[in-house]
Amino acid sequence: MRDAVLVGLTGGIGSGKSAVAGLLAEHGARVIDADQVAREVVARDSRGHAGVVEEFGAEVLGADGELDRSRLAEIVFADPQARELLNTIVHPLVAGRMEAMLAEAAPGEVTVYDVALLVEQAVHERHDFALIIVVEAPEELRIQRLVEDRNMTEEQVRARMASQATDEQRRAVADLVIMNDGSRRDLERAVDQLWQERIHPLLARP
Repeated sequence: MRDAVLVGLTGGIGSGKSAVAGLLAEHGARVIDADQVAREVVARDSRGHAGVVEEFGAEVLGADGELDRSRLAEIVFADPQARELLNTIVHPLVAGRMEAMLAEAAPGEVTVYDVALLVEQAVHERHDFALIIVVEAPEELRIQRLVEDRNMTEEQVRARMASQATDEQRRAVADLVIMNDGSRRDLERAVDQLWQERIHPLLARP
């Protein structure tokens, strides 16, 4: 029986990585989303939630007792030390949960490991990816998307970009780059081609 096919997916904020993940899921891939896991491990009453509140105080809580992610982001993206502190709380919990999810991969299944910080956390060095995909878009287009779609300021967007790897650093580990600077239909065609030409053949291996 064939082993599961592990695909790494990464890209900078605003690149459209999540859109590509969604299209791969439509083709039948199982997507493990690091951002979603990160939200789960700091949900109210979790160990991660308690750790964040202990370090950052009640000011990062919303009225419902959940973390106010916008407020927390304001703090950590303005202060590298605060960001590192948050990472030491959250990243081990995320990594542990994602490892457990990876272990659940079924033989012959395409599992997409969707993680923005694949390069920054050297995830590519710890896993035997059959394929690493990087999603890119021009910087100004990424800023425009995030300002319009997430109501972020340009300053906030640039601060987040500055905390991530560069396109050049991501390309250095990539097997394939998808340029997402066109229409939704353009992206769909690119992912269709990716699936047929690069992923489907992996499923056919003995």
